[in-house]
Amino acid sequence: MQKATIYVTLKPQVLDPQGKVIMNALHTLGYKNVTEVRASKMFEVTLDAKDDADIKQEIEEICDKVLANPNIETYYYKIHDE
Repeated sequence: MQKATIYVTLKPQVLDPQGKVIMNALHTLGYKNVTEVRASKMFEVTLDAKDDADIKQEIEEICDKVLANPNIETYYYKIHDE
């Protein structure tokens, strides 16, 4: 069994309203040194596969088709033993 930790983030040029709200809340709480917040998503996917090439291909398909919107988001992942 392998586990993939997948991180999906907005592309740098895409505005992040959720990040802005969080940053404003942090400033209100006194954290004035915070200059930017970008909200992201993290997924953990467990796979029952043995071949690393198959796992990578399957994870990339999952990301491209389901987890990330390629127009506004990018992703990266790490694969490790469960």
